Amino acid sequence: MILSENAGNYLPEQCQYATQVKSLLNERGVICPKAHIVTFGCQQNVSDSERIKGMLLLCGYTLTEDISKADFVLFNTCAVRGHAEDRVYGNVGAVKKYKKANPNLILAVCGCMAQQQSVADKFKKSYPYVDIVFGTQQHHRLPELIYRRMTGKRVFELALDNAAIVENIPVCRDQTLKGWLPIMYGCDNFCTYCIVPYVRGRERSREPDEILHEAKSMIDSGFKEIMLLGQNVNSYGKGLNCDINFAKLLRMINDIEGDFRIRFMTSHPKDCTIELLDAIRDCKKVERHIHLPFQSGSSKILKQMNRKYDRESYLSLIKAARERIPDAEFTSDIIVGFPGETYEDFCETLSLVKEVKFTSLFTFIFSPRDGTPAAAMPDPISREEKGKWFDELLLAQDEISKELNRSLIGKEMTILCEESLGDGRLSGKSEYYSSVSFDGSEDLIGKFVTVRVESYKNNTLYGTVIN
Repeated sequence: MILSENAGNYLPEQCQYATQVKSLLNERGVICPKAHIVTFGCQQNVSDSERIKGMLLLCGYTLTEDISKADFVLFNTCAVRGHAEDRVYGNVGAVKKYKKANPNLILAVCGCMAQQQSVADKFKKSYPYVDIVFGTQQHHRLPELIYRRMTGKRVFELALDNAAIVENIPVCRDQTLKGWLPIMYGCDNFCTYCIVPYVRGRERSREPDEILHEAKSMIDSGFKEIMLLGQNVNSYGKGLNCDINFAKLLRMINDIEGDFRIRFMTSHPKDCTIELLDAIRDCKKVERHIHLPFQSGSSKILKQMNRKYDRESYLSLIKAARERIPDAEFTSDIIVGFPGETYEDFCETLSLVKEVKFTSLFTFIFSPRDGTPAAAMPDPISREEKGKWFDELLLAQDEISKELNRSLIGKEMTILCEESLGDGRLSGKSEYYSSVSFDGSEDLIGKFVTVRVESYKNNTLYGTVIN
């Protein structure tokens, strides 16, 4: 793990705080202070944690996987589903014993869950050993927050002011082959089931020059896959004072010299344009995989979800994509059992899945989030009944996935070799999102190879390197 080259341009006042934190740790006899980070939730949280780690390295900490040896523990939290919040409380509670054993240990909680005032109040009242709680727009101030805690009272910073994006935050990347590159933050869509706009704030796009600089830096460092991140990448460019949108940004990154692949998520169907589909078709470095969450196949339920499209427009979009990119693979998100959904509505979701034939699905049973309109909607269908629908959906998708994977036998794919499986076998992902296992030497890891798919069994594709 190394710091990104932009560490020297980080906010001067925060660099000063980082220096002061180092001095305080030294004065207190904390030799080689260690930090332990736990990340819950989405890829955006993973990317945020990489920046948090970068700032902690500036403060003099090293990173450890052993929480019992840590002098700083941070939980970067998710608020999308209830079980994630339950896990956070359990993990925070487990740190209490380490706090007793190490009086210098600082415990911090941040992210989407922590951004909610009710959650912050719970930490303040019921978890007095939590030292720092900060929200989704305060990451860049971490050295200052640590310094304030070391010299004073507990720190709670939840300001959500949608100010300009802070650039040049040092990044300590977890991988050297595949990397996260955020292009925008926040969401303006306000789907009725989703807490994200309330905890991430309004949509804010990074300047294209900043994105291109970071992309070039990653490619020069040897990254072979760049994942562009945003709550809704398709609306990139909103609010910027230049002629830019996501389609144009894809073309600009595609034009960077180097041997690499571009992926992106998450996309909202309402902002997926023909211009964007044309860009995906034209840009050879952009994956032929489109993750396009539709959530429900019922136009009635989509309206209640405030998704701003209907079943017919979604299917028209898929048709337009396949006309331009015939071999594209599609994945999607589905919520089963939204308030007011009937079995007939669910059957419309099922029929859409069978019509589109997604490679894979990310499926969830509806989980109410306090503070969202859907949490207050009548929801008469039992969890048990929703579970039956859910199982029916999984069974249908399993058959579709098997059918699609068998159809890939004989197809040649460009695979990014990612890891060794042992016994002379390697694994990697294709430009179509599919994972393939094949024979090869470990010196192929980190390289692109052409593989012909030879068989499919036990939910795995097997191939042979031909180039």
